[in-house]
Amino acid sequence: MAAKVISTGLIYTTIPEGYVRPPKDRPNLSQISNFNDVPFIDIGSSDRNLVSKQIGDACRNYGFFQVINHGVREEIVERMQQVGREFFELPMEEKMKLYSEDPTKTIRLSTSFNIQKEQVHNWRDFLRLHCHPLDQYTHEWPSNPPHFKEYISDYCIAVRDLGMRILEFISESLGLQKDRIKTILGDQGQHMAINHYPVCPQPELTYGLPGHTDPNALTILLQDTLVSGLQVLKDGKWLGIKPHPNAFVINIGDQLEAVSNGEYKSVWHRAVVNSDKPRMSIASFLCPCNDSVLSAPEELIKNGSTPVFRSFTYTEYYKKFWSRDLEKENCLEFFKN
Repeated sequence: MAAKVISTGLIYTTIPEGYVRPPKDRPNLSQISNFNDVPFIDIGSSDRNLVSKQIGDACRNYGFFQVINHGVREEIVERMQQVGREFFELPMEEKMKLYSEDPTKTIRLSTSFNIQKEQVHNWRDFLRLHCHPLDQYTHEWPSNPPHFKEYISDYCIAVRDLGMRILEFISESLGLQKDRIKTILGDQGQHMAINHYPVCPQPELTYGLPGHTDPNALTILLQDTLVSGLQVLKDGKWLGIKPHPNAFVINIGDQLEAVSNGEYKSVWHRAVVNSDKPRMSIASFLCPCNDSVLSAPEELIKNGSTPVFRSFTYTEYYKKFWSRDLEKENCLEFFKN
């Protein structure tokens, strides 16, 4: 069977033609500066009003921030990283038992983003898992590597708790009751993507993931602490986000931009690759309940103005999202009034 993923163990000296971006759409790595003003927020602070204000400022001005003193135990994080690496080190035939190009599957190994629709592929393999409620999905998870189910379950529970606390701060930062946004989003689904970016011989010609916004409500990203790769768009320039020990990167997804009536921005971001080391990142996504009606609460519609976005369900949004190429226009544009 021909390899359908790029993490085969082969050493590439050049990247295959299907991964080469046209010259006008390349990462220009030599021109990228580090983002030195990344908001760091201590969400363990006892000053709740201060934390809410800092989060609100970050959501409004950046669309993302990093959190420290977040309450997710270091042991849980280390085990998650360990089992993620172990999965991608498995023999090909073992990994490929989970391979699928069907985005509706609740567990799948795949590659790039939407390999059936995109014209140029991305230098990424990923294992995607649905994680909530856990007892509905863990029976599908592999038993190899050992501890896979245990370590990932522990991580999913801890990260979900963190995400719910952050949503309360976001709600308060908008002047809403702390549970208001969670009520609008409903019983949120939770997905995880364990992203593996193999060593790339020509990183200036391709992306791990091109520029995009996230289709969900909130993303909690655990960066590789040794290898950089995340970049965000700020004031028309791509800037690198250096990994910070014991921090999570939090970014606003399209659904929170809609619910905040456009006040908080879903941030454009991308992943680049390198020729020295493989990189792993672990993204956890909180997603609205499929049938929740997503719209800005009336408290945010001021002076009788029209909401920025029409009401829609997450099912309606996600169907549109998967019908298109990742890096085309922001999918949220289709739902503007």
